Amino acid sequence: MTNPTEQKPAYELLGLKAAEYQDICQRLNREPNYLELAVFSLMWSEHCGYKHSRPLLSRFPTEGEAILQGPGENAGVIDIGGGRAIAMKIESHNHPSAIEPFEGAATGIGGIVRDIFAMGARPIANLDPLHFGSLDKPRQRYLLDGVVEGIAAYGNCMGIPTVGGEIHFEDAYEENCLINVMCVGMVEPDKILKARATGPGNLVILIGSSTGRDGIGGASILASAEFDETAEEKRPTVQVGNPFMEKKLLEACLEMRDEGLLVALQDLGAGGLSSSSSEMASKGGTGIDIDIAMIPLREPGMEPFEIMISESQERMLAVVTPGNEAAALAVCDKWDLDATVVGKVTEGDRLRVFQGGEMIADMPVKSLVDEAPTYIVEPVRPGHQVDEPLPEDHYRQPDDLGEVLTTLLASPNICSKRYVFEQYDYTVQTDNALWPGGDAAVLRIKGSPTGVALTVDGNGRKCYLDPCRGGRTVVAEAARNLSCVGARPVAITNCLNFGNPEKGPIYYQFQQAIEGMSEACEALGTPVTGGNVSFYNESFGQAVYPNPVVGMMGIIEDTGKIMTHGFRREGDAVLLIGGARPAVDGSEYQLYIHGEVAGRIPDVDLEKEKSLQALVRQAILEEKINSAHDVSDGGLACCIAEAAVAGGMGAMIDLGKAAFAPGAGPALRADLLLFGEAPGAVMVTAAPEQVDGLRVAAEAAAVPLAVIGRVGGKRLVFSDAGAEVINIPIEAAAGAWGDALEKILEAGV
Repeated sequence: MTNPTEQKPAYELLGLKAAEYQDICQRLNREPNYLELAVFSLMWSEHCGYKHSRPLLSRFPTEGEAILQGPGENAGVIDIGGGRAIAMKIESHNHPSAIEPFEGAATGIGGIVRDIFAMGARPIANLDPLHFGSLDKPRQRYLLDGVVEGIAAYGNCMGIPTVGGEIHFEDAYEENCLINVMCVGMVEPDKILKARATGPGNLVILIGSSTGRDGIGGASILASAEFDETAEEKRPTVQVGNPFMEKKLLEACLEMRDEGLLVALQDLGAGGLSSSSSEMASKGGTGIDIDIAMIPLREPGMEPFEIMISESQERMLAVVTPGNEAAALAVCDKWDLDATVVGKVTEGDRLRVFQGGEMIADMPVKSLVDEAPTYIVEPVRPGHQVDEPLPEDHYRQPDDLGEVLTTLLASPNICSKRYVFEQYDYTVQTDNALWPGGDAAVLRIKGSPTGVALTVDGNGRKCYLDPCRGGRTVVAEAARNLSCVGARPVAITNCLNFGNPEKGPIYYQFQQAIEGMSEACEALGTPVTGGNVSFYNESFGQAVYPNPVVGMMGIIEDTGKIMTHGFRREGDAVLLIGGARPAVDGSEYQLYIHGEVAGRIPDVDLEKEKSLQALVRQAILEEKINSAHDVSDGGLACCIAEAAVAGGMGAMIDLGKAAFAPGAGPALRADLLLFGEAPGAVMVTAAPEQVDGLRVAAEAAAVPLAVIGRVGGKRLVFSDAGAEVINIPIEAAAGAWGDALEKILEAGV
């Protein structure tokens, strides 16, 4: 079939391949009409159908003692004890945000929040991992400001604190920013809702905003294709959000949950009514009839296909039993929400669309949801990937290592992100046990000593150099961040951001990253509860770095024993626990000082990582240490500088005592000891009388431990082989780190 206004076939304009169109015809035993074709194009898009990722995602471990709901629903749910559970999910809104940053980011928050309360959970926190191009480009500053404003506007208006996140800036994201958003919510295990349309004869109610033309084609046209010179033409596919409407929607849905009125609940996200209705039917083993004549519209003259694929925001689809619809509608009316019975659950396996008394579409649910075609691409190892690290003398050591330290502290990836998180309301709901800016966010559970810790981590540069090692590293770092505040890592959700999967090198990176992440999740006991895959993050053939972003949750048994990263006491010993031999490859030092991304990143020893984290958590529980900080971006020197700035105290460090991987090679140069990066190291401080006990515990766990210095004074002094290599006041470190982002942005105006 063809669209009379275009030369290309309609299926091609909708993002389908010729073979896929023929497959649809065979499944229907006829040619589809335009409405049916539009629905199939959405459900078989990469965004909804996971055509290239589904075969590989099964590698993830998904089961664990605490997992109440794994992949397959709107969000994962983890039992935290005491009759409470946490729902969590992370998703992307990359392409919409690159086209329209404010609305793209705002509706990204709206969508992930709906995923959480669709599970019956009350949202309690958001986190936002963001990746942009270099800030010397005006467009990147525009994107940063728009995205941050969008996140703040939506989250603040809904009263959901944004408690954590990360921001990276690198040229690889110049044309395709990565805007990932995570939400967590609280729910009692017996009040968890599912999106399963069970019970033929039950009624289907559409709740919330009226349906318009905004967002049409978002999943198939915008999210499932690369960007090119037509990118700006896709601006109308970006949705427009209304956080005040969503707040009412949230409260109404939770009230209906409490009154026992809901059989099932599903948000209308990507694909709109088409995906929500067909997915609910598929999960329930039923069919659904939808009458579009009953749907409130905000624009006149909308075609049936527009109504079915509209991605207008702030809408939910509920299933209720006959007899409960009046009570459900009354709750919606109380919250000043439109709510209309638009269909019913049926026997069989058909999604049927009616317009009044006329049936205008009839499609098999299983074909739409469960039988989208899948593709396996021959993986091709990228030409830039190498098997050996750079020689340790590949770069000349800079003359002024103090200047290197302040330069790194002021670099966009390491400096304070206060400029961003202070635009968010991170104190609303009063659950915070830690302010943003540390290793992880911690939320108290009111009425309980228990807390939950949350973090998001991604490092596309390291995954670019070695996606398998990078995948292991990002999971291990997320877990290490939780352990540094005293939390036991429990589960992850992930957002997998990659380029065009139809290309062998991209498919290879995706495959290898999943393998590395899976190995780390298995070793650390953090199963995957769900997430999102975002492909086609490339423009004019240039892909972003392969960037699997991990959102991880941990449990703290006693929030009275939370650990922070800042120095606390003069005279404390500074200890380095664990740690592979640091390297320049993939480090911030390599990028910002030597202007290159090259080599092969160090691998993480997962068994040693597990022992290291257990040791740190036990030391926190037994109150044997006074601070803990993960050694990551910028290496040991930046780690210690951040702790000094946070605590307002200096330190004297002897680099020669840093026993990185004993016996692994000759002594390292001072610059690599200071700024080299490798996974598996934590810097802690402790009272001198606690050191012997910590050393005994480390020996028992077979984890390296070295006393490398002492907290005190107002300067940061690093020595190597008896000679000072850095000696700067902590005010210089604080000045470089504290307001660097504002200065960068002001300089670019």
